[in-house]
Amino acid sequence: MAIFDDLEAEQDRLELILGGLDGAQWTAPSAASGWTVADVVLHLAQSEEAVAASAAGVGLRVGPDQIVHDLVHRGAGPRAERDEPSVIFQRWREARRGAVSALRAADPGQPMSWVEAPLKPATMATTRLAEHWAHGLDITGPLGIPFPDTDRLRHVAWLAHRSLPYAFALAGAGAQDIACDLIAPDGTAHWRYGPEAADSVISGPAGAFCRVAAQRLRPEESGLESSGPHGAAALRLLRTYAA
Repeated sequence: MAIFDDLEAEQDRLELILGGLDGAQWTAPSAASGWTVADVVLHLAQSEEAVAASAAGVGLRVGPDQIVHDLVHRGAGPRAERDEPSVIFQRWREARRGAVSALRAADPGQPMSWVEAPLKPATMATTRLAEHWAHGLDITGPLGIPFPDTDRLRHVAWLAHRSLPYAFALAGAGAQDIACDLIAPDGTAHWRYGPEAADSVISGPAGAFCRVAAQRLRPEESGLESSGPHGAAALRLLRTYAA
């Protein structure tokens, strides 16, 4: 399935970057508040271990200083499990490969236990791609390492649009018909999500759309345009996670 291949490709890119970091870079601050680069990678390793555990049907891992509900974007953060960068790197490498293997082998129609609600394997893989991409930004940005947008952002954009009903409900509003007309990273293709007849639309670069949804860019600084009665609210509420 394409999503599993793209998840692996996104992780491969991050692994190549991490493999080239020196000790000072591993302990440097990331863009995730209060976390070093090593902390971010440990967080990813913990989360991937939780994915594999869920796929195996043993539930979410909970340790003395680790609650998966908090780890998935709530920011409880790595504490008791901090270790040397080389150990963390290897732990993540093993965890991410184990998680992808588990997702590929899982029953595609059977939802897996997760933080706020069960997710089918393909959707779980989409959330994992979105998180690795977002944390890739957290790692590479402060270090000045190139991290260009790719066609894989179509999965992140789909997830953000798919999450809009939840986001509206969380804000105490009813579901609204929202369309997204996004310019792909190649600058030519357009990605369209939502009903053609929707009277509320978000439009602009897919990279900016995904960064807003991942809480890495403020809507007012994104260059994205919104129209219709609910477009501005949808842009403000964009997310790629349940929280």
